[in-house]
Amino acid sequence: MARGKLRIYLGAAPGVGKTYAMLSEAHRRVERGTDCVVAFVEHHRRPRTEVMLHGLEQIPRREIEYRDSVFTEMDVDAVLARRPDVALVDELAHTNVPGSRNTKRWQDVEELLAAGIDVVSTVNIQHLESLGDVVESITGVRQRETVPDEVVRRADQIELVDMSPQALRRRMAHGNIYKPDKVDAALSNYFRPGNLTALRELALLWVADRVDAYLTEYRSEHQVSTIWGSRERIVIGLTGGPEGRTLIRRAARLAEKGAGGEVLAVYISSSDGLTAASPKELADQRTLVEDLGGTFHHVVGDDIPVALLDFSRGVNATQIVLGVSRRRSWQYVFGPGVGATVARDSGPDLDVHLITHDEAGKGRGLPVNRGARLGRPRVIWGWLVGLGGPVLLTWLLSSVSPNVGLANDMLLYLTLTVAAALLGGLFPALASAAAGSLLLNWYFTPPVHTFTIADPKNIVAIVIFVGVAVSVASVVGLAARRTHQAARLRAESEILSFLAGNVLRGETGLEELLERVRETFGMESVALLERESDVLPWTCAGSVGVHPCTVPDDADVDVPVGDHMALALTGRILPAEDRRVLAAFAAQAVVVLDRRRLQEEADQSRALAEGNRIRTALLAAVSHDLRTPLAGIKAAVTSLRSDDVEWSDEDRAELLEAIEEGADRLDHLVGNLLDMSRLQTGTVTPIIRETDLDEVIPMALGGVPEDSVDLDIPETLPMVDVDRGLLERAVANIVENAVKYSPPGEKVLVSASAIADRVEVRVVDRGPGVPDEAKARIFEPFQRYGDSPRGAGVGLGLAVARGFTEVMGGTIHAEDTPGGGLTMVLVVGMAPQRRQQAVRDDAQMIKNPYAEGDHPAFRS
Repeated sequence: MARGKLRIYLGAAPGVGKTYAMLSEAHRRVERGTDCVVAFVEHHRRPRTEVMLHGLEQIPRREIEYRDSVFTEMDVDAVLARRPDVALVDELAHTNVPGSRNTKRWQDVEELLAAGIDVVSTVNIQHLESLGDVVESITGVRQRETVPDEVVRRADQIELVDMSPQALRRRMAHGNIYKPDKVDAALSNYFRPGNLTALRELALLWVADRVDAYLTEYRSEHQVSTIWGSRERIVIGLTGGPEGRTLIRRAARLAEKGAGGEVLAVYISSSDGLTAASPKELADQRTLVEDLGGTFHHVVGDDIPVALLDFSRGVNATQIVLGVSRRRSWQYVFGPGVGATVARDSGPDLDVHLITHDEAGKGRGLPVNRGARLGRPRVIWGWLVGLGGPVLLTWLLSSVSPNVGLANDMLLYLTLTVAAALLGGLFPALASAAAGSLLLNWYFTPPVHTFTIADPKNIVAIVIFVGVAVSVASVVGLAARRTHQAARLRAESEILSFLAGNVLRGETGLEELLERVRETFGMESVALLERESDVLPWTCAGSVGVHPCTVPDDADVDVPVGDHMALALTGRILPAEDRRVLAAFAAQAVVVLDRRRLQEEADQSRALAEGNRIRTALLAAVSHDLRTPLAGIKAAVTSLRSDDVEWSDEDRAELLEAIEEGADRLDHLVGNLLDMSRLQTGTVTPIIRETDLDEVIPMALGGVPEDSVDLDIPETLPMVDVDRGLLERAVANIVENAVKYSPPGEKVLVSASAIADRVEVRVVDRGPGVPDEAKARIFEPFQRYGDSPRGAGVGLGLAVARGFTEVMGGTIHAEDTPGGGLTMVLVVGMAPQRRQQAVRDDAQMIKNPYAEGDHPAFRS
């Protein structure tokens, strides 16, 4: 049986119109004669959604009893028995009620697909599992209901349902997404313009990556080698030279000219040793590329033009940006250069830009990656010149200019020997000298065509020729080796100086350093291993790359560092001369590891110092703030015990009231101090239970005057998962703080509302407010904002409230009150059995995003 096809409508946020688009697609399919049914869509008595459901067959839902409540879920068995061509299944990331056939709705969908039924579903970008932390960082809300990315990526069709943030907020303000009592809280929290813009960008980028994957898969299956310019992808070929920054900036400007342009910088290094560029310069260029929104890639390849073109075609690039060659004019005799070769072989589908720069024509400098070796291409050219050159020269002298003289012949052969030495080193030059002497003897030394030399002067000339050739070859080869050795040492010194500087300044972490080792030596993986003694097993302190080894014996290269640490590399065997630099890397890796551990110890010490600071502040608070209520209590008690004054009943009652108020105040201060101490020592253990807010919040208002607070807690508010005592204390501290700063005659508003799977408690005052830079500081211990009088508290109320809230898994933050003042927002999680229905209610409320008159179907 063929597997069914999955079509997903993907949205950036609730309310963009995913369900409406799905139902519209269902009507189109029904009109074409397709057997289409509604397996699960919730309309919540919303007229427009009900209209869209009319004319569509709906599969009855399955009722499930859970904790004395009845819920409805999609009846998978009924859908399988009905066997339609297409089934509509809303909310792909939904979590089913316990007792259902599957835990998640996407698992139900998998069963339908396996049975050959096509499925059309919906999901929001924030419900993708891999984006949970990103969405949380944007919105401050962790999505508990998620769907694995692979489930969505396997969909046969993914359609983005898009809407601008401004239009979505207008739709929200009109009451077309949430109920009116939830609109204000939603607009000021999840549906803020910044949140919606970021989520929209996240959805667009995710869909774009999915389109790229489809395109790459299609090109691979159909063996399409030509480039399809679906969007501008610009590859920058970097050499590590100073002109790289000019190329990067120019490529970024080219990318900005077209929508969706992408910049990829690539550095191609040889496979036979160290990288051929300054590591510092490459690091700076990598940073510049990433700052401009591009990506940096390191590719290993001996033939730079071929590797660059292969990389460009592999990423489906449309343009290549290269710098004009830094070679001098005479160096072009050795070849046309990388730029000309890439331009010649790029083909008609790949544009090549040659950018002028200040370094053009000033020379390329010394190759710093090849050590004492000349490299295979130069050695091959040296042998060709050393052996083929004398043969070609002999033919020219014999047929074209046979009478130039033996001395001139020797000079010409000597020139070839020197050229062979310059290109290939000593051995091609020696071969050239031997071949040249034999050819001189055979063709140009009388008697010709024999190896006999009649004139003794010619014998001396031949001997001198061989000696000079060998001497010149030796000197030239030695100079070439010394030059490359010096270049290698220069490269090593640049690497080590840059490495030491970064490590000393603390700019490089352990993983970054190991990645630098891997890139520098072209290895597959690098790991820093350690053990406490010779008999204990090795442990990995840090690693990069694929499949890092766990013991030094498994590594291709291992460098011991002391008795119980080693740097292990896999990929290839390194030559001996590379190990000197590798040993320096290993030593620096140990330094970085030690610094990281010292930093951890410093953080612990800082925490201890913070504890000491709090204890010092606690002593100061005890010595001053706690003495104020004690002094009042003592004065009242002393007055009551005095025999010199006859107190009236009213005076006696007033003194007793002062004693009671002082005791309550003292109890509050001591309670905050003890709570803060418990938070600092981590001994607060919440007992999480299902709780009704309308039972807890009124109890938290006992410490403030009755006429100072307006309470707005809906009876329909779902239960929350909290520690009742901790929540009461947190709300009490927030309300007391709000009442203290509210102007006379202005009441504090305490309201609560449910949004998605959480409940928000908002404490709104009309006081002086708090500037943005101080909003985070007011939650720190022993902080008083403004000119709060001494004796009004020790500055622990909000710190304790935040600590208790976070212990329960909630959050608390401050916002500006429209019109002036401060709003404290306390967010806690909804109880599981209520969260199930509440999330479903909120989700279904956004399924009809079109207001009357918004959609063309409702316009006259």
